[in-house]
Amino acid sequence: MSGPKSANPAGRAGSAAKRSGWLKQLHQWHWISSAICLIGMILFAVTGITLNHAADIESKPAIVSKTAQLPGELAAPLKPASADEADSKAPVPAPVRAWLTRELGRAIDGREAEWNRDEIYLALPRPGGDAWIRIARDSGEVEFEDTDRGWISYLNDLHKGRYAGVAWSWFIDIFAVACLLFSITGLLILKFHAASRPSTWPLVGLGLVIPALLALLLIH
Repeated sequence: MSGPKSANPAGRAGSAAKRSGWLKQLHQWHWISSAICLIGMILFAVTGITLNHAADIESKPAIVSKTAQLPGELAAPLKPASADEADSKAPVPAPVRAWLTRELGRAIDGREAEWNRDEIYLALPRPGGDAWIRIARDSGEVEFEDTDRGWISYLNDLHKGRYAGVAWSWFIDIFAVACLLFSITGLLILKFHAASRPSTWPLVGLGLVIPALLALLLIH
């Protein structure tokens, strides 16, 4: 009987060491992921509030309108080839884009524009604002309008990923993975400490039950 009794403390010690090792690793992953998520979490939390109260936050859009005239050598290639030319989508030619950038003070990239018999229409939406350019194909007359809705709208659009580009889309995905790692490691750390903290699982359960009840009872 002495053999099993002497082995038992060693087994308990090994289990405790393994538990301590896992807990230390979880804490490391948890603080690293929380550090990565910190600024992003603040941004998304604040913009969650501003989006939820968007109707209550007054904003006065700043609108800038300009007109210009394309030089003849740039306007000529834009003229319709025939009276029955079909509508299409294509980028504005590079020389015209370079001229528009200089003239309007707004960078024009190679995105597709809408071409019809009378005009070329280029939409330039962005976070926190919108812009458009219209070019009359016969005359080369250019109309430009830019709308800036302010920094709150800008941050709200970043929250939604609206017109923010590929780089921001990748950031949101990577940030979401970091948040999942932060949350899952936090849950596992809670599991390790739950035995000595009886209120752990009731509090975790409230985090599920409260939104579930609100969704079931108060959202119609």
